[in-house]
Amino acid sequence: MNDIIIPILDLTTQYQSIQTEIQEAMNRVLESGRFILGEEVAQFEQAVANYLGVKHAIGVNSGTDALIISLRSLGIGKGDEVITTPFSFFATAEAVSQVGAIPIFVDVEADTFNINPRKIIQKITPQTQAILPVHLYGNPAAIAQIVEIAKTYNLKIVEDCAQSFGAKYEADCVTCQQECSETMRLSQQGKFTGSIGDMGAFSFFPTKNLGAYGDGGLIATDDDQLAESARMLRVHGERKKYHNEMFGYNSRLDALQAAILRVKLKYIDQWNEQRRRVAQEYNERLSAVENLITPTLKKGHVFHQYTVRILGGKRDQLRDRLRDAGIATMIYYPVSQDQLPVYEGRYEKLPVSERLTQEVLSLPIWPELTTANIDTITEVIKTDLA
Repeated sequence: MNDIIIPILDLTTQYQSIQTEIQEAMNRVLESGRFILGEEVAQFEQAVANYLGVKHAIGVNSGTDALIISLRSLGIGKGDEVITTPFSFFATAEAVSQVGAIPIFVDVEADTFNINPRKIIQKITPQTQAILPVHLYGNPAAIAQIVEIAKTYNLKIVEDCAQSFGAKYEADCVTCQQECSETMRLSQQGKFTGSIGDMGAFSFFPTKNLGAYGDGGLIATDDDQLAESARMLRVHGERKKYHNEMFGYNSRLDALQAAILRVKLKYIDQWNEQRRRVAQEYNERLSAVENLITPTLKKGHVFHQYTVRILGGKRDQLRDRLRDAGIATMIYYPVSQDQLPVYEGRYEKLPVSERLTQEVLSLPIWPELTTANIDTITEVIKTDLA
């Protein structure tokens, strides 16, 4: 096996470009002696709230905790049902199960990898309390249609934005069949993911578009009561120190990560646009390749991952060929959530998600990925699939 020449992600170039600012921010925290919550976290929360256009941003310890605390804040618990996608990282369904609720999986659209809104209504029961869409790979889900369904059936929405910081819903769904009203589409157009549902959950895991240098997460909401509940839950259920009112969590964003993220937040739009440039260059080189389907280059898509579909049972062969050429790839995801061992036997397989687990392949992507590297990667692909 050859050594990896082109990794799936390279964070070093980005760090080098902002190294001075990062070091200054870290030194400021170290010299302050305040390492948990405090002014650094408050300033970062305000900066994110301003960026997203929401009233409240609550920093927590991870994207997983952001989901769990959001569900708890909405009062979702034992016996409740939450409709979500099977095609996501396990944290999505895990959060639902962790609060005692039941994940109800709705198949995805093959063209977008996101939950198919046309199938949601079929799964709504008297126990359904919420919809948990995922904006997978940085591609906004059909959120206007989901909001319309939620309003009709009096359901809550928690957006899983772990991969979509900076993505916007632009009312240009790839498979749009005008199934939501024009009024609803236009009312949501131009909004950031995470600012549309009742609560939005973000991850700042280092590989994310806006990534910390450790774990971190955030909850966004316009609801004062939900924000207050989330702030209590992140500090052991207390509003006042040593006066715990509910069972909560130790889920505080630390000041070092907040200071780092506040530096990086200034560059997120630039970096996301560079990701779109990489995706466009990939599409230009790969759109005519047989047995390969490229993602649609939508205006609001921020390409946390650049994920293609390899047809004809050739995905694993291509992955091996790329690895032999020193090019790293990833399969997000080889098993859909509903078929993981933790849920064994509880759910029937969903055909689109099941097919995607055998077809998807994520290629290297980061803002500074060079055209030369893209040429190298795509030439290997074109040669293998010719």
